[in-house]
Amino acid sequence: MNGRLLVFSCITFVQMNAQETDEFDTIVTDRPDMTESSSTVNPGSLQIESGTYYSSFEKDNIKEEVLGFNTTLVRYGLLEHLELRLGWNFEEGHSSINGMRLKDVSSGFSPLLAGAKISVAEENGFLPEIALIGHVILPFSASTDYRPETTGVDFRFSLSHTLSERSSLGYNIGAEWGSDSPEAAYIYTLAYGYSITENIGFYAELYGDMPEDNSANHYWDAGFTYLLLKNLQLDATVGSSITEGQDILLSAGVSYRIPK
Repeated sequence: MNGRLLVFSCITFVQMNAQETDEFDTIVTDRPDMTESSSTVNPGSLQIESGTYYSSFEKDNIKEEVLGFNTTLVRYGLLEHLELRLGWNFEEGHSSINGMRLKDVSSGFSPLLAGAKISVAEENGFLPEIALIGHVILPFSASTDYRPETTGVDFRFSLSHTLSERSSLGYNIGAEWGSDSPEAAYIYTLAYGYSITENIGFYAELYGDMPEDNSANHYWDAGFTYLLLKNLQLDATVGSSITEGQDILLSAGVSYRIPK
């Protein structure tokens, strides 16, 4: 994760009936991948998406491990085509040298992420469904080990295409400012989703960031979602980096829409 707050959210496999009209419709989530979905939750609906993850990277006999105990995104439909968003992670970081784990542990909450998603356009033929997402990353909400000195911001456009009754394509493009640097990091994601059955979905994804003052970082991941109920979904993911920076990423989570 390169020390950045990436709300562990993003389009799960894009479900075919994405725009829902009542509480009995199928949940559409922003996890487990890094591609944010282009649909908003319905007005008055509260949706909680949470999970855990493990990542590690080893170089020159120094191994860095991060365990996210709680990666939670809360989404609330304020108006038609407008949702409010809050994200907060609790993380723990460990370092090892030549297999010996150091006593120093980084632990605590990462900065609170607050923002909104706005639906811009519905899918129409070759034209994709489009949403605009923006967040403010608040330093005062973070634990000492993860507190940046400056407020961060990010934005992205989320787009999606229906390819067939079972498959879809989602992608994001945007930028973020944070990590105590005035330089922008341009971000991209591209995810393909496939509905294996009515309850089981699969996705594969490429994503990354391109900081203005550093080399680009590129990653991949893939995973499954399982729909237990219309408003309850489980997920599992595995991934790694294409460029240097991450040896393994494992995550699992649950998403729940509270009935009205």
